[in-house]
Amino acid sequence: MATRAVIIGGGVGGLASAIDLASAGLDVTVLERAASPGGKMRTVDSPLGPIDAGPTVFTLLPVFEELFADAGERLADHIPLKPVEVLARHAWLDGSTLDLFADPGRSREAIARFAGAEEAGRYVEFCRAARRVYETLEEPYLKADGASLTGLVRTAGIKGLPGLMALRPFTSLWRALEGHFLDPRLRQLFGRYATYCGSSPFAAPATLMLVAHVEQKGVYLVDGGMRRVATALADLAGRLGAEVRCNAEVAEIRTRGDRVAAVRLAGGEEIPAEVVVYNGDVAALGGGLLGADVVPAAEATPRIARSLSAITWTMAAHTAGFPLSHHTVFFSGDYPAEFDALVRYRRLAERPTVYVCAQDRDGHGALRPGVDPGAGERLLILVNAPAEGDVRPLEAQEIDRCETSTFALMQRLGLSISPIGSVRTTPTEFAAMFPGTGGALYGRATHGWAAAFQRPGPRTPVQGLYLAGGSAHPGPGVPMATLSGRLAARTAIRDLLSTRRSHPAATPGGISTD
Repeated sequence: MATRAVIIGGGVGGLASAIDLASAGLDVTVLERAASPGGKMRTVDSPLGPIDAGPTVFTLLPVFEELFADAGERLADHIPLKPVEVLARHAWLDGSTLDLFADPGRSREAIARFAGAEEAGRYVEFCRAARRVYETLEEPYLKADGASLTGLVRTAGIKGLPGLMALRPFTSLWRALEGHFLDPRLRQLFGRYATYCGSSPFAAPATLMLVAHVEQKGVYLVDGGMRRVATALADLAGRLGAEVRCNAEVAEIRTRGDRVAAVRLAGGEEIPAEVVVYNGDVAALGGGLLGADVVPAAEATPRIARSLSAITWTMAAHTAGFPLSHHTVFFSGDYPAEFDALVRYRRLAERPTVYVCAQDRDGHGALRPGVDPGAGERLLILVNAPAEGDVRPLEAQEIDRCETSTFALMQRLGLSISPIGSVRTTPTEFAAMFPGTGGALYGRATHGWAAAFQRPGPRTPVQGLYLAGGSAHPGPGVPMATLSGRLAARTAIRDLLSTRRSHPAATPGGISTD
């Protein structure tokens, strides 16, 4: 009989674990509390069709190509992708705009026109620094089973220590950007990379500049929307023999002795398991939301350490004026005040920076073929918010003021929006969707040099229980969560094989060392 594995949470991390464990011959069941797999990769219905309401960027293509290849299939056969040329369009209150391109050469030329030749030269050096950071951390950190300072140093070796120190781990991203750029608009633009993991550029480490290199390695649009990624992963897991069950909320993980024994659903059903991969926010375990047996598996995240949440508007709308790209950022006039409000005072910024994903536009900003210009287009509009949805829900007046300020900024910069239908989501709703988070969308905030080492690795003190997802190592984002799922599966298989060698009579079925 094959070893029984239960995956709690059908986000990309859990689905990646399911694919690898099923490929290894385990009997795999994925339990997802929502009506469909995807986790944060979710959609909201609109008069013009479903709108991606979670991740909007697909990067690090090799992560997914390797996942499919290891399962005997080709990614391109299941997820149609198109590389974008314009990474994002950026707009400031002084009326200036800047497109950043996937091609660093085109970005350099655009920055030269925008801020002068000297700043363009500084951008080139910034790109070199970002590449060095990525290449230094890729193997010893991003692809490692877990993250610890001693482990990173040990992996890098004595020869690698100068490279590690060159990462400037004790310097904030903002301070590093002050050394790279004189133009405050460019510091604001690249400082935004900290928000990709729900953090402040004034507190996040300089290592987050690696995001610039990740984007230059390729950003893609998914034909059919990001939700198609989750569907493709779930389908692949199913073809390998895994069962994906939706509307299946887990109430408790049960142990026997010092190892997992079963998972109990909210309806009372109990599923025996020798391996459990938890693909939810680790704070839910430490907070006791999955039962007392597994509280030691992970620490509860202190409120002050939570990453940012958001207020989002998913809407079908007619737009006019400002020429939206697929990704557009409208910057506030006072970045320090914005993050002071969010992080220090845990309240909404009075004048937030606004992100807009125009999902019916291609990588150039034109409406995609087949989209009727007269019918409107689908938008995801997002501003950052504190993750206090479980303890201090935002008052209606606060939210209304934020909405007024958000749309006023876009209007001031030339974008007119006439909604056809709109759904607003606040930290309170996100807290309900993702238990234990308070609405935090990225796990623990990446603040300070030690933050990267505070995300737990896949193995827990409870034998047979493993962690995956954006709140575990190596961190948030679609490719990172996918890597975390693969790390969890790989660790579980190693542990099972170790048990087999130590106890031949207890051979886990379906595991082969051939």
